[in-house]
Amino acid sequence: MSDEAIRYDASHIQVLEGTEAVRKRPGMYVGSTGERGLWHLVFEVADRAVNEVLAGRAGCVDITLTPDGGVRVTDDGPGVPIEDARDVGDPGLVTLLTRMHAGAKPGGRHDVAFGYGMGPFVTNALSSRLTAEVRREGIRWVQEYSRGVALTPPTHAGPATGSGTTIAFWPDADIFGTAECSFDGLAERFRELAFLNRDLDISLTDERRPVESRSVRFRFPGGARDFVAFLDEQAGAPVHPHVIDFGREDPRMAGTVEVALRWTRSREERVRSFANCRPTPGGGMHEAGFRDGVAAAVNAYARERRLLTAADPDLSTDRIGEGLTAVVSVKLDHPEFEGAIRDRLGSVAARACVGQAVQEHLGSWLEGHPEQAAAVIDRIVRAARRD
Repeated sequence: MSDEAIRYDASHIQVLEGTEAVRKRPGMYVGSTGERGLWHLVFEVADRAVNEVLAGRAGCVDITLTPDGGVRVTDDGPGVPIEDARDVGDPGLVTLLTRMHAGAKPGGRHDVAFGYGMGPFVTNALSSRLTAEVRREGIRWVQEYSRGVALTPPTHAGPATGSGTTIAFWPDADIFGTAECSFDGLAERFRELAFLNRDLDISLTDERRPVESRSVRFRFPGGARDFVAFLDEQAGAPVHPHVIDFGREDPRMAGTVEVALRWTRSREERVRSFANCRPTPGGGMHEAGFRDGVAAAVNAYARERRLLTAADPDLSTDRIGEGLTAVVSVKLDHPEFEGAIRDRLGSVAARACVGQAVQEHLGSWLEGHPEQAAAVIDRIVRAARRD
């Protein structure tokens, strides 16, 4: 081995920053250079617009897949500020598009980040072209970028009708090749967000193939209750007709919990959990608390009504879960996630808080609906005795 090969000093360290770092290692920032990565380009732009609605500054968000391979995201909020951002020295729009994690001040439980939370900067860096239009205080501003580099400063483009922000981008084919965004995949995630946020009004339109153009709008005032009804559409007949749902704020976990559940005659369990609108397929403390609460309420009711004898063991969570469809959503000021992909909630206080809320509310529902409760509990008890 030569002396040059052995020698290692500071001159060998390569430092990549900003746009260069993102374009050199795109998978680190959007997960892949395939379809999943393209979804995240959309999400990093759309989450800013969604948060405008949730903060009460906008009424709706529109996402359009355009015929030329681009994506356009529009909201009717006040428009991204054009003036210089504090302590940065660049216009607010420029900061949003060129600085990682730039955006409105996070709002804890009220802030949604359904991408990786890095902001539109990542989308800008990985797009061959990006254009921004801001309609603010009666003035229309425009700016254009290429691969993360500004081609123009924010430019006054005449009077504006209404207010809002439109960001359109074209993913860089040099990075993503021929990958294409699935309309159904995007629709599933936006539908999910609308279920979890009653105030959200979001539409998705596909104009890529004019003869097959389609559009969907998502708005669900019933929240998690509507979500359970949607999940149950393919599940068979319900054991009880009404979805059980409730919401509660608990200062012990500095957040809120919303739960909806219903048993069907299916043997499959469908429990979907979320923390700050992020799916948690790995479960975590909120999901464990939900299961604790359901088991406690069901077993207490079964023993009170003498459906279980003193010699019978408690009904197991697995047995209780057969045919159960549920949505468990917590929104916390300071969520703690576990795992590299943040798919499991580690906030310890959530377990006791969710468990207590579920036990109390489900227990009250069982007491107040004896016929429906009997249908649920009898089915579970009979199945347990067959084992």
